[in-house]
Amino acid sequence: MKELPAAILIDLDDTILDDGSCVESCWADACAEAGERTPGLDIERIRIHVRARADAWWSDASRYQRGRLDLRAATREILTEVFDEMGYDVALAADVSNRYRDLREERVVPFPGAIETLEWLRARGVKLGMMTNGAGSAQRAKIERFELAAHFEHILIEGEFGCGKPDPRVFATLLEALRVRPHETWAIGDNIEADVFGAMDAGIHGIWIDAIGRGLPDGISRDPDRIVASIQELMSESGREHG
Repeated sequence: MKELPAAILIDLDDTILDDGSCVESCWADACAEAGERTPGLDIERIRIHVRARADAWWSDASRYQRGRLDLRAATREILTEVFDEMGYDVALAADVSNRYRDLREERVVPFPGAIETLEWLRARGVKLGMMTNGAGSAQRAKIERFELAAHFEHILIEGEFGCGKPDPRVFATLLEALRVRPHETWAIGDNIEADVFGAMDAGIHGIWIDAIGRGLPDGISRDPDRIVASIQELMSESGREHG
């Protein structure tokens, strides 16, 4: 096992909390409920269009940065475009998008072993800092719901701080707050650009979570320092060095 660092900077969504695996089921349920209230909706066709439009919408860097600070507005914008294109009442788009977001919030849960990993690290003297992009109110609600604040010496949320990962100010602020230097710090997250490469650019050991074993995304020309399948691997010897 690698010797533990003085501190670890940890992402929230899809690192500690499983926020993404329920996406398809939430869309399916939100659309199905709308179909029950409004006969004639082609639910499967709506879902196909939503997937395509959402992929295109979120692939734009400026929209991505804007949208993550107001997910409900972003989802409503996507659904409105889809419903308008398909000739459906755009007023219904707001209902479907809000129901989808409600379901996403209801179904988010910690990954198995994630909380235990935080406890294990703290018990061994590792300082923990949270780094999460998104709106302050939404991220704080999740932190409070799962009582995560007690595990961290410092929590930095994009919507409260004023900028998000991979901005170097995020990492510099966390290092200063935890009173550690880059070379004695790790960072871990599922977003290879924001969580990992942003940290590595600051001199921090970057650990990428490849939860489904897909391998490095297309177009990536550099390697993370380490790849793991989950945050729980920080307690084991199974994390693998890359390169």
